[in-house]
Parts: sequence; structure tokens; C-alpha cells
Amino acid sequence: MKTIVYLDGFNLYYRMLKERPQYKWLNPLELATEVLDPANQIIKLWYFTAHVSARVDRDAPARQRIYLDALKTVPTIEARFGKFLVKKRWAGLVLPDLDPAKPQAKPPFLPWPNVVRIWRTDEKGSDVNLATQLLIDSFKNNYEVAVVITNDTDLVAPIRFATKEMKKIVGILTPYQIPRPR
Repeated sequence: MKTIVYLDGFNLYYRMLKERPQYKWLNPLELATEVLDPANQIIKLWYFTAHVSARVDRDAPARQRIYLDALKTVPTIEARFGKFLVKKRWAGLVLPDLDPAKPQAKPPFLPWPNVVRIWRTDEKGSDVNLATQLLIDSFKNNYEVAVVITNDTDLVAPIRFATKEMKKIVGILTPYQIPRPR
């Protein structure tokens, strides 16, 4: 069956790979090939991601560039990019839970602030790009089976449209949090 894989790169990274450096350089096409039935002939793997920021780790963009360059050597894989936004924001502060066994306990400093200044990082556009490509390929009849690798519930509506309205087979592979080794 003619199969296209749609990979939410950030979802996979944060749910499975971030804490597992030995897997960060995985070939997503090999992963999909291992997981799917041999009857699925993967004709394309769309890799949706964004260029990372150097704010937290100045070497991260260079490492990502090397990985993306490696993916370019696999003709079946094509990357599509959203944006990675980094902004200073104010956010409400969660007060610490004080030990109920110590009724005289007080917060470490008073007055306790209501808000704090934070760095807010957001990846924007990758899920919209994935949904759009899934629907374009559905309308063009580019696949018999689509496989979406994500845990993002924002993709429920386009997947539902492809299955219900376009009568396509769409499978979902959900990356899951692997417990840290102890």
C-alpha cells in the first residue's frame, strides 16, 4: 500500500528523544519502516519541525543543522519548517505547597510576588503545516495509507476529515514518554 508518513519532529523529540541522546540521531524513515507492516510501501516521509534557538544552548542550532543535512541525504525524507519563537513574558507564579504538618511554615520571602518574568519558547506552524500537507495529499490521492507520528490533539480535525470525508486510512503512532533509567 502506497504510504506517506507525517512526522511531528518536536513532538517526537520532547516525548521520546530529549532524555535519550543515543536516539537523537535516528533515521525516522528506518523507524517508520521497522514499526509499519511490510505491506506499507513508504513513498514519502514529511518531517515537520522548526529551526531551534540558541538562547538556552548555543550549539543546538549547529547540531540540528547537521541532523537536518543528514536527513537530506535520504531522498524519501523532506523537511518542512515552522518557526521557533522566543519571547520574554510575564507569567503567574505558582506558590509553593507548604507542609501541612508544619502550620507555622512560611514562604521563603515575603511579600510573595504574583507574577515573574520568564522566557517563553514556542514552536509555531509545524502542526498546521502537517495538517495542510496531510489534506493536500488526501485531495490529490497521493497515498492509500497515511501515518501520522504525533501526540498533538490539534491534529484530530484534519485526521478525522481525511478518514471520514476523504475515506482515507490514517494511522497514528504516538510517541510516549519513556521512563528515565534509574
